[in-house]
Amino acid sequence: MDLGALTSGALIGLREGVEAALIVAIALSYLARSGNGRHAGKIWVGTVAAVMASAVFGTLLFVTVGALQPPYEQLFEGGLLLLAATVVTWMLFWMRRASAAMRGELQAAVDRALGEGSAWGLAILAFTAVIREGIETALFLAGRATSSAPAAPSVAAGALLGLAIAALIGWGFYRGSRRVDLRRFFRWTGIALVFIAAGLLSQAIHELIEVAGIAGFNLIGSGTAYDLTRVLSQDEGIGQFLRAIFGYSSSPEILTLAVHLTYIVGILWLYLRPPRPISPEPQATVVRA
Repeated sequence: MDLGALTSGALIGLREGVEAALIVAIALSYLARSGNGRHAGKIWVGTVAAVMASAVFGTLLFVTVGALQPPYEQLFEGGLLLLAATVVTWMLFWMRRASAAMRGELQAAVDRALGEGSAWGLAILAFTAVIREGIETALFLAGRATSSAPAAPSVAAGALLGLAIAALIGWGFYRGSRRVDLRRFFRWTGIALVFIAAGLLSQAIHELIEVAGIAGFNLIGSGTAYDLTRVLSQDEGIGQFLRAIFGYSSSPEILTLAVHLTYIVGILWLYLRPPRPISPEPQATVVRA
């Protein structure tokens, strides 16, 4: 069992799973409080369908990569890692901006589904809400697993552990617990995911440099920045743990290292800066005759 890959998978599963669990918990609690608890089963139908679809999507991605031959394997892996890093970056800032209004927007969507006369609209609502989180998780986990195929079982096991903890948090939220400071939770897990996404991005650049080398192109910055293999190898011990979580490389290319550091500094600065206050909409001036 790769402890680093297990930890990385658990963090991904926990961070993404909490978002999906909160969506389901808010919808279920609102149904119960509004006297529509009999429709809760439809929420679960949509949720289970979304989870299964996400699992199939992630499995297909991972299997597809393993069936390709060089240089298409490296090209696909690089593209998948880039997509995973892009999705998680977008997700971080979307959640940072929208978390405060998530409860009200979801309750309004439940009201619309019930008001349209078809309670099965709740299943569609749950499916569409959870599938977005599921696809993000599948992309992220597939990218993480393909970056180190032998560690894929550890990544999957960690993700299941993280999702189980997320389900417990969602259950506690449904039961009315306020012990979890969700704002602080999303902030700190978001910071951790910035470093994980930076590792995915740098590994994507490494794969694309390999593709260029196979094609006979020598990219600027493809030389080795440094070599710490004898001091802290990426294939064993602490180095292997750091590679599994943060994408550490004991002998990175100059371009890979530059992209890694630039991403961490730039995204952390944007993520940690105070959000801009939402200015109230100007009220129309009533002109009296």
